[in-house]
Amino acid sequence: MDTVHDNTERGDAADTGAAPAESASSRLLALFEEHRLTPTQRRIAHCLVRHAGEAPYLSSVEVAQLAGVSQPSVTRFAVALGFDGYPALRARLRTLGLPVRTETEAEVHRNEYVSAVHAEIANLTRLAEQLADPGPVAKAAALLADSRPLVVLGLRTGMAPARGFGYFAAKVLPDVRVLDEGGSLLADRLDQARAAGATGLLCFAMPRYPRELTEALRTAREVGLRIVTIADGPFAPAAALSDAVLVAGVTGQLVFDTCGAPMLLGQVLLQAMCDIAPGRAQARLEEFDRQALERGLFEA
Repeated sequence: MDTVHDNTERGDAADTGAAPAESASSRLLALFEEHRLTPTQRRIAHCLVRHAGEAPYLSSVEVAQLAGVSQPSVTRFAVALGFDGYPALRARLRTLGLPVRTETEAEVHRNEYVSAVHAEIANLTRLAEQLADPGPVAKAAALLADSRPLVVLGLRTGMAPARGFGYFAAKVLPDVRVLDEGGSLLADRLDQARAAGATGLLCFAMPRYPRELTEALRTAREVGLRIVTIADGPFAPAAALSDAVLVAGVTGQLVFDTCGAPMLLGQVLLQAMCDIAPGRAQARLEEFDRQALERGLFEA
């Protein structure tokens, strides 16, 4: 499974004795990935990765609030990692050389709306840093580019990015099937897509993760589909069922999460798919433009 991790550091270590920046988040991920974690524990691990700068100084109550779990769950998480309790885990985190994020005075006094925008900007900045290595996206694109039809799966919070991707993908691919409703017919539609020749499925897995989504991915694997998942973190349940995982963070500053970075990552993936056969993609775009002109679809 190829994974684009939600790393926040890049570059070489300075001569000041600080821990190498490029390895800080990877060491944090390694600490968690060595263990079999429950869905709740994966949620806590993902929360700590997202708040790496603050993690070594957060109390178990603060971690529980950030992750949306109970305080005893945080304690059980620490024990599952082999520590006597959360204080021992926090002490271990302080040895990893995680970068400490400090807020400017302007950030401290900003309102919740501005805070949400800054959080989304931070997710996009991390995504830009990850895409400095285009290899994982190129590999994911190769898994999907030749699938006819191409299946796009997104349930509940994953519905919007799945529909958006499907709308644009249909302009450059001859058959795109967006599956955005659960229920007993979902497995039937996966079977039908496979019978029609589908070889690849793109999944958008956003929190909270629907159980139906995991079940659908199991069905997709059983019928032989290759799965690429865009998720908010490497610990999403869908990751274990995927051939490739691309990570883009979501923002939880508002009543509902915002998914700007995952949607942008979907567009980047679609671009990489077009780059595999640019002539074919261009021909379909030109045909769409011709038909749009004939039908008078747009004002200008």
